[in-house]
Amino acid sequence: MNLDGFSMRSLTEELKKNLIGGRIDKIFQQNKVNFTFTIRQPGKTFILKISLAPQNPALYFVKKSAENLPEPPTFCMVLRKNLENGRIADIRQHELDRIIFIEVDTIGAGGKIQTLTLAAELIGKYSNLILIHEDKIIDALKKVGTNSSRFRTVLPNQIYQLPPEQNKADIFSVNLDEVTKNLQADKSIMNFFQGFGPQTTREIIFQSQTIGLKNALQKIVENSQNPSPCFVEENKKILAVSAIDLNYLSGEKIFFPTISEMLETADEIMGSYTPPDKEKFLKLVHNELKRARNKISVLENELSAAENAEFYKLRADNLSTYRYNFQDHADEKIFVENIYSENGEKIEIELDKKITIAANVQNFYKKYDKLKRAKNFILEQIEKCRDEIFYLESVEHSLNSCETLAEIDEIRTELTAQKYLKENRKKTASSKKSEPFKFFSPDGTEILIGKNNLQNDKLTFKISAPNDIWLHTKDITGSHVIIRNENPSEETLIFAAKLAAKFSKAAGSSKIPVDYTKIKFVKKPNGAKPGFVIFTNQKTLYVDDE
Repeated sequence: MNLDGFSMRSLTEELKKNLIGGRIDKIFQQNKVNFTFTIRQPGKTFILKISLAPQNPALYFVKKSAENLPEPPTFCMVLRKNLENGRIADIRQHELDRIIFIEVDTIGAGGKIQTLTLAAELIGKYSNLILIHEDKIIDALKKVGTNSSRFRTVLPNQIYQLPPEQNKADIFSVNLDEVTKNLQADKSIMNFFQGFGPQTTREIIFQSQTIGLKNALQKIVENSQNPSPCFVEENKKILAVSAIDLNYLSGEKIFFPTISEMLETADEIMGSYTPPDKEKFLKLVHNELKRARNKISVLENELSAAENAEFYKLRADNLSTYRYNFQDHADEKIFVENIYSENGEKIEIELDKKITIAANVQNFYKKYDKLKRAKNFILEQIEKCRDEIFYLESVEHSLNSCETLAEIDEIRTELTAQKYLKENRKKTASSKKSEPFKFFSPDGTEILIGKNNLQNDKLTFKISAPNDIWLHTKDITGSHVIIRNENPSEETLIFAAKLAAKFSKAAGSSKIPVDYTKIKFVKKPNGAKPGFVIFTNQKTLYVDDE
């Protein structure tokens, strides 16, 4: 969902109109790729987001900044040191490339005004943020050495170089009569003009089918002078974003007064903000789940083999009964009537001729004992594996729904305590403490919901009163839900049950079973993992997650 260089021309004008002359008040970093700059103008404050996410790199205004890292990384500190309290002197785009320069006047050594340049290179997976003074790089978010690129390095104290030229034409300065003679295909247009991405190119091709290529190009140029920011959405998925009206797609078009509002809304729909470490922990939990499920598969195969224990006991008992009817070292197999059969059925017993009949009996009993012990051990291991899978699914559920650094930090603590993570993190400033969800039923009764296993335990065993009502989806991963009332109305009970369904793995389903009981009937077994409880005296409701 990249905004192409052609649309960034309109975005640059939007930024210039609002930011030139503004003072950079604060600079924050939300994660590895997202920054926000608070910029003050007389009577107004702007929050400029710079996103270097590969899927949608852009600069745009946001109404509210996302949660910041507890401790700013080194590059964020460099930006603060050099740019805070500076005034924005100019914002310009390099030709029609996806590179925007923000020039900032600051007070340098000796009280002299110096101009620093912040280069936002918004070029997909190669996106970067580079701070420059007099063409020399002060620092960069992503440092690029000779091992990473043969064509261009980005390192402190080096001269800043633009990415390699593509030698394409600027549609705003060429003679369209001449250039349109040999331009007919999609690829030709993209390869000839600067800044044209797939969306702009396809729109031109679509328009050219009715008004001709030259007129389509002229119309695109005219539209860019008076932008109509929009994105096209289909089945809650954004297909394209642009500074101009897009007609070639069949999805629903949604228009916005500014490009920033369009990008901010698209970003919210895509959910591109991921708290730091969330993806890493999700991958860890996914791998642990895969390992546990594979282990169960192996154990179940071993259990099938261990089920043969009775086979050897049956032969041991029969051979012990009939041992005096046969001679040692004489037969490789014998047939005897099964002493446990009411119909006199015969069974075959294979013997080892090298040893005596009595020794064969002992061998059968030994195999029986070994397999029986193995069966019990395997059943215990399968049960432990199932408990681990249930627990990991609860952590996965918490990770998928978490949104703040504090929630991630609680899950980090939990994974470390359970030995899934090694604690080798340096002590940092702690993020704001995460709190459970709080809801009120239609009659005003307070309902609390845990966001993760640690909160579930705290809610159930520390915050709640013995007669409060506890709810949880039956045999389904989900949050602990507490009704702070010992005699809730039926309306409140159903309301809380629907919340339990919504905050569970069964969200979006129908006829979801939800158990409920009083807190005093909920217990935590010794040594149980976070979030795991046993309970009695429960009743079950069936609700739909609407």
